[in-house]
Amino acid sequence: MPIDGDLSASLTLRRGALARVGLERIALIEAVDALGSISAAAKRLGLSYKGAWDGVQALNNLFDAPLVVASSGGRAGGAAVVTPRGLAVIRAFREVEREIGAALSRLEAGLAGEDWGDLIWSLGLRTSARNALRGVVARIVDDPVTARVVLALGDGVEIVSVITRRSRQDLGLVVGKPAVALIKSSFISLASVEPAGSDDRNRLAGVVADREDGAAASEISLALGAGKTLVATVPRTPATPAVGDRVVAVIDPSDVLLAVE
Repeated sequence: MPIDGDLSASLTLRRGALARVGLERIALIEAVDALGSISAAAKRLGLSYKGAWDGVQALNNLFDAPLVVASSGGRAGGAAVVTPRGLAVIRAFREVEREIGAALSRLEAGLAGEDWGDLIWSLGLRTSARNALRGVVARIVDDPVTARVVLALGDGVEIVSVITRRSRQDLGLVVGKPAVALIKSSFISLASVEPAGSDDRNRLAGVVADREDGAAASEISLALGAGKTLVATVPRTPATPAVGDRVVAVIDPSDVLLAVE
């Protein structure tokens, strides 16, 4: 299938199976750096405030240190600062983008007349899991069938995943190895206080940073430590927590999937 026009590429920096940073999110960080505000950056890029805020939080969750630090203000326009780590990511992305552009120019000249639709394939991977939290394996307990993997997210925050022992071996999970925890938002329940009981479910305390209501459900963004954010989709009721409330997210370890770079 012939493709009209000059050859171009949509760059996504990634390791292994998980996408890391694409052009849209680099542009978002650059706009935040230029304007000092997530809401102003969203307006410049034609995004909703929530879309921009979610993009920033997704990046902060996937890196070992936050790329953007924001103060309170929400949609009204609180201040936001791109960290040195964020500036380094921008520089790295743009440098790779320049190198790829030069390589594509050479490639296009060498393969003039070829059918690019059959030669170029998209290798990107997307996941429906609302939460992707990067951490480091802190502890592993194996039994004959399953493995209990403790992932340290930073600032003393940990999350436990129970996977099969074979999966743990296939992923090459060992203490000290980085990994990403994938959690569907609907698998998370919220409690206003530490829930009673001695079960081994994950209990992550935090503060409600954002809430968006639908007819029957609410999407709750919970600020954890280490710049990480957890998103839960819960039934909308009079008891649904509001922005600023302290709550505990409860997650079954078997609902936490792991991925590696």
